[in-house]
Amino acid sequence: MHQPVRRTVLAALAGLACAARAAPPEVPAQDAREIRAVIEAQLAAFHADDAERAFSFASPSIRAQFVVADYFLAMVRGAYPVVYRPQTLAFLLAEVIDGGTIQRVRMTDRSGAAWLANYRMQQQPDRSWRIDGCVVTRDTGVTA
Repeated sequence: MHQPVRRTVLAALAGLACAARAAPPEVPAQDAREIRAVIEAQLAAFHADDAERAFSFASPSIRAQFVVADYFLAMVRGAYPVVYRPQTLAFLLAEVIDGGTIQRVRMTDRSGAAWLANYRMQQQPDRSWRIDGCVVTRDTGVTA
């Protein structure tokens, strides 16, 4: 293969690899609906201060970490006030990132500040979904 043609082919392949990394695969629609339902149910439980119900949506590793539902609720109330009492919600597409399922949710707090909650979801052996962690950052309007 001639050098200019080879460089063109390699550049095209590199471009395809970058494009593939730029768009993570979407989660199947049924799974996305179930994931959203789990997050919404946990948020409703937080709103009702129902520690047991909120804790029931946590993954086994989160449940093992906190053991007691009231400790879990107290942690969320103190460390994640926007998750504990969001004023608005907007679900973005659920995606597979680095082999894990992530559901991003835009939220605003009581003062109107925008936040992005990145829920790490875990599918259980019975095919149900549980929340395996949440990282909350200020929403800059840019998602990667």
